[in-house]
Amino acid sequence: MRIGKWIGFFVFVVSIYILWQIRQVLLIVFAAIILATALNQIVKALQKLKIPRGIAVGISVLLLFTIVSGFFALIAPRIIEQLREFTFIVPKFLDQIRVWNDWLLKVIPEPVLDEIQGLRYLTQGLQTWLGAVSGNVFTVLSRSFNIVLNSLLFLVLTIMLLIDPKPYRSGFILLFPAFYRRRMDEILHKCETSLVGWIKGTLLTMFLIGGLSYIGLLILGVRLPLINAIIAGLLEFIPNVGPTLSLVPPLLLALLDAPWKAVAVVAIYLGIQQVESLVVVPLVMKSQVSLLPVVTLLAVVVFANFFGFLGLFLAIPLVLVLQTFIQEILVKDVLNNWHLNSGKDEPETNLAFVEVNPTNPDIQDDSVINKE
Repeated sequence: MRIGKWIGFFVFVVSIYILWQIRQVLLIVFAAIILATALNQIVKALQKLKIPRGIAVGISVLLLFTIVSGFFALIAPRIIEQLREFTFIVPKFLDQIRVWNDWLLKVIPEPVLDEIQGLRYLTQGLQTWLGAVSGNVFTVLSRSFNIVLNSLLFLVLTIMLLIDPKPYRSGFILLFPAFYRRRMDEILHKCETSLVGWIKGTLLTMFLIGGLSYIGLLILGVRLPLINAIIAGLLEFIPNVGPTLSLVPPLLLALLDAPWKAVAVVAIYLGIQQVESLVVVPLVMKSQVSLLPVVTLLAVVVFANFFGFLGLFLAIPLVLVLQTFIQEILVKDVLNNWHLNSGKDEPETNLAFVEVNPTNPDIQDDSVINKE
């Protein structure tokens, strides 16, 4: 192998290492792109009303801040109140677990207990875990500074991308050969369409699940209904896994009151998921790119494992973008035209890209960079 190839390989490895080290920043950038894409739909709608883009961007950002500020102004006091209530519920919950554990130890025969050694230490283990969770308040507060900085970076990037997205889009397209730039612009447009459809469907589902959960928990008299409803709505970002995780907190709180209430909570959540599957999904699926359930589940697990909390919430949009790139570049442009390049007598020109510019695939066409 020549020295040039070794240098290229070394640069590639170093680049991968650097990208891995800044993966959290890259995820924040991707999240900013998602929000900017969503807000850009409002900007485009305002521009159709003959409003200049600068003013439309300002209106969109102001509308976003108004919604977020109004939400926290109305909801935050109740959340704080219910969080305080949670600190009083934890000791009662531990006492209840201890009572259940003692009862199980008396009811289950001794030979069975010998086979289930871990049951004897159930109370101690849960106490340790809950104690660690409640005792990590200082750690959470100490990390809040980083959360604030990341949030500010996220908002600044979103506004910058929203004000003038053309240079960033053009710069990305310039990374590809000239004959493929028009095609890449089409692929980016399809990625944008997929993300917009996912955002619309997800927001609708979040509000529906959160509202129905709050009403159901309020009727049953389960404690902390607002927090549980917000958790249920937010976890709709995580398909398959999210609805299951959102059931755990209200189920445990219902067990503190009565077993029948826990059964009722499970029934309500199952009913809400059925409404989502039978009513909401068919309505919003028209504007979304369908993903196979196995692909969705694996994406959530893999991205959460590699990228942590942000990867967990951004798994689906990441998969949507990757799926679009794979379908358009690998499948349509390469694999579907593979037979065209299989003949020995044919020129070495990559015929997979003939559809990009049928007249001259090698033309230096930069019109896509400058178009509006």
